[in-house]
Amino acid sequence: MPAGEAVDIPAYAERGVGVCACYIHVSMPWLERLIKDAAYLKLNQLWLELKVKSTAHPEANEWGYYTPAQIDRLQRLADKYHITLVPEVNSPGHIDTWIRNRPDLQLTDVDGDKQPSRLDITKPEAFAFLASIIDEYFKVFDTPYWHMGADEYMLGSDYSRYPQMLAYAQEKFGPEAVAEDAFTDFVNRINAYVKAKDKTLRIWNDGTTTAGTVPLDRDIVVEHWADDEVKPSQLLAEGRSVMNSAYALYNVRGGFKTNAGSLYGEGWTPLNFDGENVADGTGITGAKITLWPDNGSGNTENEIEDEVRMPLRFTAQATWGDSTPDPTYDDFAARADAVGRAPGFDNVDRTPIRPGRYVVSAANHYLTGAGAAAGARVVLGSEGTEFRISTTPDGYYVLKDPATDRCLEARQGHRFLNTPLEPLAAITLEDCSRSNTLPRWQIATSNAGLTLTNAVTRMIAVLDGSGLVQQIPDGHRPQVFELTGVVEVGAAVTRRTVGVGESTPITVTVTNGTAAPVTGVSVSLTGTAGWTVTPAEQQRDSLAPGEAWTTTATAARTDGQATVQQPAAGREGQLPRQVN
Repeated sequence: MPAGEAVDIPAYAERGVGVCACYIHVSMPWLERLIKDAAYLKLNQLWLELKVKSTAHPEANEWGYYTPAQIDRLQRLADKYHITLVPEVNSPGHIDTWIRNRPDLQLTDVDGDKQPSRLDITKPEAFAFLASIIDEYFKVFDTPYWHMGADEYMLGSDYSRYPQMLAYAQEKFGPEAVAEDAFTDFVNRINAYVKAKDKTLRIWNDGTTTAGTVPLDRDIVVEHWADDEVKPSQLLAEGRSVMNSAYALYNVRGGFKTNAGSLYGEGWTPLNFDGENVADGTGITGAKITLWPDNGSGNTENEIEDEVRMPLRFTAQATWGDSTPDPTYDDFAARADAVGRAPGFDNVDRTPIRPGRYVVSAANHYLTGAGAAAGARVVLGSEGTEFRISTTPDGYYVLKDPATDRCLEARQGHRFLNTPLEPLAAITLEDCSRSNTLPRWQIATSNAGLTLTNAVTRMIAVLDGSGLVQQIPDGHRPQVFELTGVVEVGAAVTRRTVGVGESTPITVTVTNGTAAPVTGVSVSLTGTAGWTVTPAEQQRDSLAPGEAWTTTATAARTDGQATVQQPAAGREGQLPRQVN
């Protein structure tokens, strides 16, 4: 082949994607697939707001966390694919997942009410608390950055509700100081702490303000997402490094979605910030798309993966070079299709069992509902329910009780971001809904059997007594179930109303849902008085596992008052199964 050389240099140094696995848990395989896909697109940064299981603060280890071993595994994969991980613990606002059980660290308002989402930054122990978390994170993350968030500290409130902030600022900076100075001072102190560890601090842009007398340190990277009082041009004019984390590049579960086609048509570039366009890229580090779980049960992981495929590719293009290399977005989408996914990306079997009707058992007992009403607990009994297990468009399973038309669901317990994350909350049978994600389950198989993980809560199904509950996977083993397929029979008539002298085809399908061949299968259709059925009986020597056999007969009506018996199928040693 002819030899040659090409040099391809990106327009921006930081080309990123962000995932807020905050409150909720995003599965490790999903994050690993994202790293591979991002690296394939020459994206080089993954921002992660998440909780690492803490030894210093075990009271904060509520579900949604990751173990240090998981982060180590993720870090090694990121290193392999040249992705820089940027960890965040949001502070001093949005910190309720860390201080919910620490009222001594919560900001108290003028009415004496504690604010679990706000750290009291006037207390020395609050700084020590956050510093200890940073220390733990740097033991597992090998990163040049620390992201402290610093956004929306007074969301839904204001500094006047917290007079201790003004008192702190004036005591430290003099009588001209304002309450906002206490906030800026806290950010600067964290900056000094991480700089002492040779790290660079990053914050969101709404952590900057013109109200204070204390200036924000200029070596902090500001990530701009909201049209706020301090514009990008002002930040850049001050010599700051600014990343474009535009809201237009957000994907929110159950909410706002990035419209890559619209952005392409507008010719969006990292110079286009929310609220202002700047003239050139001096000081702009790059841009990133960010994925948020504001309504955690609004979408599953697999749905988000599908939704962000093109936004990821648009972000990669816009941060590397010309953001609109093709005449139309459709042409660009065709280019993306040609480039495809990372090698091996599509070689994932998300649905390892065949849809069908099954009895689910464990330890010689059978999974069933404790009653017929909605909300009945799922328990083990001496007799089991024949669950219809079907796949969903996003690659999960639904387990439905055909007798009650209700689905296995994890909806009980306290919710965070509309996601039920309470350990030991009962798994129940609820009315089925295609738009509801909580009845969707990930099924994993092994030689021992299969296990269930809820697609949204990422918690495993275990037995607590005789009832099924959801549990944190860290330190607990999922219940292993066995599936026993059954022979299913379905029937349909072409015409609902048949007059005298008229006829209708009847179609009967027999499906072998068992793991072994069945032999001597027959379908018998018997006409009552006033009806004839032709042929009355049809036979099949055998059906292989998973095989379906469809027969057709004709029912003719010969006189007035008559009904049709439902079709039934049977085999030797088995009672015929009635079809309703």
